[in-house]
Amino acid sequence: MTPQKATTDLGTAKVFLTGATGFVGQAVLERLLNDHPGTTVTILVRVKGGATAEDRVRGLLKKPVFAAWRDKVGEKGIEDAVKNRIKVVEGGLTSKLELPKDLDLVIHSAASVSFDDPINESFEANIGGVVNLYEALRAAGGDPRVVHVSTCYVQGLRKGVAPETSLKHDIDWRAEYQWAFQAHERIENESREPDRLRGFMKKAQDDHGKEGPQAVAKWSELARVAWVRQELVDAGRTRAQSLGWTDVYTLSKAFSERAAEELWGVDHRLSVVRPAIIESALKHPFPGWIDGFKVADPLIMAYGKGQLPEFPGLPDSILDLIPVDYVVNTILAAAANPAKSGEPEYFHVASGASNPVPFHQMYENVHEFFVKNPLTDRNGKPIPVPVWRFPGPEKVARGINRLERRVKAGERALRVLPKTQGSQKTLAQLQKGVADLATLRNFVSLYRVYVETELIFDDTNLKRLHDSLPAKEKADKGFDIAAIDWDDYLQNVHFPAIAKLTKAFSRARQAERAAAVPQRQKELPPRGDVLAIFDMEGTVVDSNIVQQYLWVRSAGFRKAAGPAEVARILGSVPGYLRAERRNRGEFIRSFLRRYEGMPVARLEKIVAGGYADTMRRHTSVDALEQIRAHKAAGHRTVLVSGSIGMLAKPFANLFDEVVATHMHAKDGVLTGYLTKPPIVDESRAAWLTRYAKEHGADLAGSYGYGDSHADLGWLAMLGHPTAVNPDTQLAAEAKKRHWPIHHWKKGVRSPERALMDGNPVSDTAPKNS
Repeated sequence: MTPQKATTDLGTAKVFLTGATGFVGQAVLERLLNDHPGTTVTILVRVKGGATAEDRVRGLLKKPVFAAWRDKVGEKGIEDAVKNRIKVVEGGLTSKLELPKDLDLVIHSAASVSFDDPINESFEANIGGVVNLYEALRAAGGDPRVVHVSTCYVQGLRKGVAPETSLKHDIDWRAEYQWAFQAHERIENESREPDRLRGFMKKAQDDHGKEGPQAVAKWSELARVAWVRQELVDAGRTRAQSLGWTDVYTLSKAFSERAAEELWGVDHRLSVVRPAIIESALKHPFPGWIDGFKVADPLIMAYGKGQLPEFPGLPDSILDLIPVDYVVNTILAAAANPAKSGEPEYFHVASGASNPVPFHQMYENVHEFFVKNPLTDRNGKPIPVPVWRFPGPEKVARGINRLERRVKAGERALRVLPKTQGSQKTLAQLQKGVADLATLRNFVSLYRVYVETELIFDDTNLKRLHDSLPAKEKADKGFDIAAIDWDDYLQNVHFPAIAKLTKAFSRARQAERAAAVPQRQKELPPRGDVLAIFDMEGTVVDSNIVQQYLWVRSAGFRKAAGPAEVARILGSVPGYLRAERRNRGEFIRSFLRRYEGMPVARLEKIVAGGYADTMRRHTSVDALEQIRAHKAAGHRTVLVSGSIGMLAKPFANLFDEVVATHMHAKDGVLTGYLTKPPIVDESRAAWLTRYAKEHGADLAGSYGYGDSHADLGWLAMLGHPTAVNPDTQLAAEAKKRHWPIHHWKKGVRSPERALMDGNPVSDTAPKNS
């Protein structure tokens, strides 16, 4: 039991703090440094790279939570703390620890707080770490008092009032811990079974076949790893719910409490602090201090972004919020007034019993705030927020399913239509719709149990501890939950804090996107060691190899392509498409067979005549401007084509070099075979590596322009990739990677013939004619 008259003084305690770089841990360390000058603090830190332990401490002390303390003590005080007050134990809780015997106090705040971690990862962090900690303390031979930070939600799936006592269950946590790792081994093994691997490979081939065989292998393995992770996430969630907990996080924290009781609480001093949903500071270190988005914040911001048209919460359920400084004050009060040896004490730091926030009150505050302070979209327009009617979970689920079916049907339809700027814009909107629905479904899955709860956390012990504090200390170091004005806190402290965070993230993303946008002619940096690589088909010229063949036919190869020839080609399209999905090189080889029997001299004459005029009409004005800009900046411009080199000849004078496919000829006649494999997908990436080395080019400073998913591999090698008139998959990847996406117009206005004549096409293959 807490003494009748408590203290807040930790004196000269030697403190060991876990989780010092986390949200709660930072705030605890700041309070120790600021209000308990006699203490020394040992923190557990992973030292990265060449950084020293002191470097890590200095970096930590630069964070905003320490701003007031830094101003108070100055540079001399900071250096004194680094050298004399803060010590570092290198490593993590999942590794073997060696701790000093003379510790007076241990505050364990480290944890994995994700609701949907794979079961083995969650158990290793939250149970294995606790076991390592208490075994190290026992091995050290000391008797420090321990404050073990847990969560109210270890109470699990239940209704009514949850007492501040040890959890009542007889589950063998050690057996469950071992099972989690056995599940990991079993699922890893299953993922490598031939049937599973064939499924991963098929999906990778369907989605990434155009990129080449190594890309297919890479994406197949990524799919296997993702499947393993998802199976382990599902294993954690399902096992937790089967035992009566909400998710793997609350289950693992419940087991970690039992481990703490058995390994330390039976014969040492143990206090368990169970916070509810921890949010930004009410007062200390300053109102609104927060370190990244916390539990409720993604839900709040998704609402502000208009991504949650409805939500299946119970309007009169309790959303149990608590400011972080109240949690820290409780931890330090429990540390200063420890439990008796062998009699663990428990404290619920929660608001539901003394000052509840019904979900409808939270919603009303969120709605009011974003109506008055709306977020803006990319065009700077205010985002309207929805009005929730709380229709119930079944109706919301049906609505999500219905919208998802409509959006996916529209997406499938657009994928088969010609790629135009309008269709790409519509597709982008539909893909955003799919992403928003996924966000909604994810939020419903993760938060539903927290906004439909009928569980109240008793706070009798917490109130007793607060009441026992010295009167003059209560305002600053107390935790009177009943005194919080929630409407004022939400409107004037918490929501502005997370909105500010969101705007900071948005500015960072905008700066990243702006940096990725290719500069205009006057802004391109003059350099002689960079390349500007342009894909021909679909990028510089609005054509593909099928259209080029028809243009050649119309310009004098045999006879003009009539309806019968077009019909035959169209009839072959399904086979060509299958070949392209399997291997773009296979498609090119297959189609270029149609040039069999074409005299080389005749093709050259056709290209110089009507074919060149047709190509000029289909050449992008924007492409010409970008090519000239690169040439003016001294960049080496290269046109790369998967088609026949001669068909690229009208562009020879525009580029420093044209690299293309070349066909075998015998006795001056094309045989229909290639002299070398076509330079597409991964072979283009390999060519680019060699080409850059030969010309001393800096790929990180170079530019690339492509339109197809097959271009992804080589574009990703360049520092300035741009998707031009992209197909669906390249557009999705470009958006994900924050690459610029341009829609270049076709058609050259009054072109000068000299620009399209002159230099011969580079021939990297031996000539056979």
